[in-house]
Amino acid sequence: MLTVAFTPGEPAGIGPDLALRIPSCALDARVVIFADPELLAERAHILGIPIRLIPYDPASTPPSTPDTLEFEPHSLTKSVRCGQTDPENASYVLGCLKAAADNCLKGKLSALITGPIHKAVINEAGIPFSGHTEYLASCAGDVHPVMMLAVPGLRVALATTHLPLASVSAAITHASLEHTLRILISELQQHFGIMRPRILVCGLNPHAGEDGHLGREEIEVIRPVMESLADLHADLRGPLPADTTFTPARLKNTDAVLAMYHDQGLPVLKHMGFGRAVNITLGLPFIRTSVDHGTALELAGTGQFDDGSLKAALDTAIAMARRQ
Repeated sequence: MLTVAFTPGEPAGIGPDLALRIPSCALDARVVIFADPELLAERAHILGIPIRLIPYDPASTPPSTPDTLEFEPHSLTKSVRCGQTDPENASYVLGCLKAAADNCLKGKLSALITGPIHKAVINEAGIPFSGHTEYLASCAGDVHPVMMLAVPGLRVALATTHLPLASVSAAITHASLEHTLRILISELQQHFGIMRPRILVCGLNPHAGEDGHLGREEIEVIRPVMESLADLHADLRGPLPADTTFTPARLKNTDAVLAMYHDQGLPVLKHMGFGRAVNITLGLPFIRTSVDHGTALELAGTGQFDDGSLKAALDTAIAMARRQ
């Protein structure tokens, strides 16, 4: 049986609540929660969920009852109240994440599924942090990560991730864009079984630059990179105006869209399937998926949340691990 990791993320948010839902997901894999067991027990008490928490032992037989959760223990710095973040727990959040990533890097676990993190709280603790994607890339040795979100019928990958809009153009270089496209093509082939992926590539500027009148990135960077990859087993279309890339006619028979920046492509995808989307980090030496939503501090401990994205993230990671 495959064994995968789940990190709940921000302890004051719904991450621990999500962890407690995992035993009811009827997964064909063993899931280990990297968290403080006292936090999990307290949240289970608040939610009225009967749960048996047992330390993970890779040599033991996986539990067969739906009320059992295996964990690797990590201790909170400070006790937690639902909905109330505390920067003192930032090191705990990153400690759980790093331990799970290290286990994946060593081949002890087959995939990592992550719950939502509160970036601002970690930065308030004096720890520079821009997101899971960049942090996990640094854990893996500064690889080139590619962020891709997926819902049924649409996958959107990003040429840049968590950057201020003013920094996006300078970050889209020939080298970085080529690397991103190579990873996207390779992982669609390897992890999704798409031997010749059809990828729509967005332009950066309105109207894809309007032949250079509204910007030259399409002429000087994006199109030359696409032409340089003509020998790969992929069907690359573009650069296309982003405002018409996501029309049904364009998306028909398309395997992925490459957007140039975070808010160019993700609003469309989340409008299409928020609560069912999966965040997938390509380019890592291990499989990582995540829920598509934030910490939902106001819902922590209420039970009033949708776990559709959690189930999708778990199913996607397990399917990718099996195909690998």
